[in-house]
Amino acid sequence: MTGMCYGVNIGGETETATPVEPSSESARRRRMEIHQFRFVASDVAVAPPPATIENGRKRQKLEVLPSSSSSPPRISGKEIQNSEADEIKLNCRVKKRKVEEVATTSLSLVCDNAAEESDVHHRCGYLSSSSGVLPELVAEPPPKFGMTSVCGRRRDMEDAVAIHPSFCKEETHETPTSLHFFGVYDGHGCSHVAKKCKDRMHEIVKDEVEKGEVSWKDVMTKSFNRMDKEVTDWSSAVDGVSSSSCRCELRTPQCDAVGSTAVVAVVTPDKIIISNCGDSRAVLCRNGTAIPLSVDHKPDRPDELARIQEAGGRVIYWDGPRVLGVLAMSRAIGDNYLKPYVIPEPEVTVTDRTSEDECLIIATDGLWDVVSNDTACSVARMCLQSRKPPSPPRSPGNELTLGEAGESSDKACSDASILLTKLALARHSADNVSVVVIDLRKGPMGG
Repeated sequence: MTGMCYGVNIGGETETATPVEPSSESARRRRMEIHQFRFVASDVAVAPPPATIENGRKRQKLEVLPSSSSSPPRISGKEIQNSEADEIKLNCRVKKRKVEEVATTSLSLVCDNAAEESDVHHRCGYLSSSSGVLPELVAEPPPKFGMTSVCGRRRDMEDAVAIHPSFCKEETHETPTSLHFFGVYDGHGCSHVAKKCKDRMHEIVKDEVEKGEVSWKDVMTKSFNRMDKEVTDWSSAVDGVSSSSCRCELRTPQCDAVGSTAVVAVVTPDKIIISNCGDSRAVLCRNGTAIPLSVDHKPDRPDELARIQEAGGRVIYWDGPRVLGVLAMSRAIGDNYLKPYVIPEPEVTVTDRTSEDECLIIATDGLWDVVSNDTACSVARMCLQSRKPPSPPRSPGNELTLGEAGESSDKACSDASILLTKLALARHSADNVSVVVIDLRKGPMGG
C-alpha cells in the first residue's frame, strides 16, 4: 500500500508529516539502522568510532580528526605507540649529539689554545697529544755515540776518554737546552794528566757555562786554563814531595814533563763547539764530505812556529819537528818545563748544525797519523747508513784486548769506532788509539 502525505494546521503553522514507507521487512530494517554522523565541537571534529558488534549489529567508534577541510589519514593506537617510541629514540640521539658537540668543543678549545702557543711549544720541546690531553714537556734525547780506546803497540795506555750526555743546561735561550760533552785526551810522559782531564774538564766547563759567559770561546779558553792550573797545582810537590802516585814520580818528582792533548766537543741542539789543544782532531761528516773542525797544533805549523820563536823557543827536528827537540806538539795541558813555548790555550770553533750532518769523529793522533779525514768519514758513514752494520772481523793477535774497548749507546756508532780502530792498527799505528763517533742525524735514525 502506497503511503500518503498530508498536512495538519496547528496554530497557523503547517507541519509536514514524515512520509510513511511501506511496511515491508526491508523498510523496517532501514528504519532500525543508526546512521553515521559527526559532532563538531570548536576546533576538533569527532568522527564515528570504528564499528563494534553490539546486539548483533556493527557500531562505529568515534575518531578525533583535525578541524581542517582536508582530513589526514587515520592513526591507530599501535602507530601512536610506535610514534612515541621513535620520539624517545630521537630525544636520546639529540642528547647524545649534544654531549658529543660539547666534548668536541672542549677538545677544539684545547687544540686552539695549543695552536696559539705552537711556537713556544716548538722551542720548549712540547709534544701535543691527539687524545685532547694538555701537551707535556719532553726532553730532547742525547745523540747516539760509540767509543773505542785501545793501547795498541804502546807499552802503556796514556789516552783517556770522557763522555757525559746532558752534563749541563744552557740558560741563554728562553728555555734551558741540554748540552752534551765528549772529550778525548792523549797523555804523554805519563797518564795522570789525561786522567785528571777526564775527571775534571766537564765539571769545569759546566761551571763556566753556568757563570753565563758571553761567548763559547771565552768559556772554553777559561776552562782549559783552569784545567792547566789544576794539573800544575795537583802535580806540584808539597814540601818537595810529589802528590801523585804514578810511575812518573820515579823519574821526575814534580811531574813537570807530563802533559796531555785535549779535544773537547760540546754538542747542543743547534751547534757543535770544538775546543782543541794539541794534535788530536775533530772531523765532521756532512753529506758525505769530511770537514775538519780543528787544526793540529804541530811545532812546524807556520803560525805556531812563529809564536814559539817569538817567545824565545826553538823547534828542533828530531824524528819530526819538536819543541826544543822534545815535544811533538806546540800546545798541551801540563808540560810545565816547556812553558811559555807550549801553552794550554785552545782553538775554538763553533759550527751550526744542519740537516745534512751525519756524524762527528773525535780521535787521538793514533788514528789520524795513518787514516785520512775522508777515509774515516767514509767508514763511519758506511756503518751509520747500513741497517745492520757488519761487526768487524777479529783476526788472531789483533783483538781489542789491549785497552779500554767500548762504551756506546748505539751499535752502528760502536761498530764505526771499532772499525776505525782496527783500520789504524792494521796500518801499523804505533800510538794509543782512541775514537769517538757521534751520530748527528736528527729523527728516528739519529739523536
